[in-house]
Amino acid sequence: MAQLNPDLNAVSVTLADEARREAAERDTALAAGETPGPLHGVPVAIKEELDVAGCVTTFGGRANSTPAAADGEVVRRLRAAGAVIVAKSTMSEFGAAPYTESVALGITRNPWDPTRTPGGSSGGTAVMVASGMVPVGIGGDGGGSIRIPSACCGLFGLKPQRGRVSSAPHAHLWHALGTAGPLARSVLDSAIVYDVIRGSLDSDDFHAGDAPSFVEAAGREPGALRIGWSAKPVMLGTRPDPIQVRALMETARLLADLGHDVFEIDPKYPDPSVAFVPQFFAGVRAEADEVEHYGRLERRTHQIYRLGAWVRPPVLEFALRQTEKVSRKANRIFDRCDVLLTPTIAHRPPEVGILDGIGQVRAGWRSLPVMAYVALWNVAGNPAASVPCGLAEDGLPTAIQLVGRTDDEATLFSLAAQIEKARPWPLIADPAATVRP
Repeated sequence: MAQLNPDLNAVSVTLADEARREAAERDTALAAGETPGPLHGVPVAIKEELDVAGCVTTFGGRANSTPAAADGEVVRRLRAAGAVIVAKSTMSEFGAAPYTESVALGITRNPWDPTRTPGGSSGGTAVMVASGMVPVGIGGDGGGSIRIPSACCGLFGLKPQRGRVSSAPHAHLWHALGTAGPLARSVLDSAIVYDVIRGSLDSDDFHAGDAPSFVEAAGREPGALRIGWSAKPVMLGTRPDPIQVRALMETARLLADLGHDVFEIDPKYPDPSVAFVPQFFAGVRAEADEVEHYGRLERRTHQIYRLGAWVRPPVLEFALRQTEKVSRKANRIFDRCDVLLTPTIAHRPPEVGILDGIGQVRAGWRSLPVMAYVALWNVAGNPAASVPCGLAEDGLPTAIQLVGRTDDEATLFSLAAQIEKARPWPLIADPAATVRP
């Protein structure tokens, strides 16, 4: 971590002393005959929006100054399973941008090419995992923020069903949009972590339905599935890069060779903006209202706060009702297929500094290509995963997105594991690429 991070800027807080003490406690318990947990001794990084006891929860900015008194529920469950929390990771302030750049924490760089972005907002976690600093890390996804950096950095990143993972101590993360989850180098690693952290509490606003063990799902064949593919983005006016379309088509052919019924499909996407936009503004405003030093927020965050002033409680209630309608319309596609296959992002990871010196309106416009396929599924609530497809000629990873039925993460884990076995992807970025040119 000490060797790699200076060139990548993925670590916001290093917990070296705390991690050593925690690891020693794990060893002592093991020597005393205690049964090790499934994550015994595994070093894990935590995104800045999640509470870690003793650390300031910065949300990627400077507006908080008091350390959290207790772990959030996800972190508590990780520790209970034997994990060792070694660091917190960078993010854009409040995760409001899908690029990991902030005034407080600076620019985070892609380990495959440090001149390029790792995506966001869980970009710090993605870089730590992809560069080999940690084997797995926790991010959050309110509009693609697990899947986008996974696609940019060559990782497996699954957004679970809404309500699958507790948001405690908060009742929700951006209302119906957000969830926490791991970014990992393999499907099985992700499944192991999810089986540890899954499960909602009574205090959570949202609760997922029943689902089998994800580890078991990752270890079994998916069977012959109906897989509909489409390069059509949800957001009109976005044209996918030919490299992304090629990765999609190559994956479709691979799946056909593996015995699945693969066919092009018109998803007939509903417009999610009437549900997504109010919840985005309301989510950022709610987090901004809770910080200790409002005046220290970034200029763009202040702009978001002002731009979202129209999202009063009746508007938010309307947006949540629209979420249910969008979900019903989006899920009609699963009358015709078992899994939807799309690109994860539309363009190649752009050069770092893409948000430098611009306001929120232009920043939102520049964010559209990375959100064009992913944000709908935050509104609909369905599980969706970014699956690596190897490296393109530009030296950067490619990826596709698998979207499943409501509560059907298991099928995505089985199918992604089959893809991984048939077409293994690079696990760690080339160390030579971590030296900035």
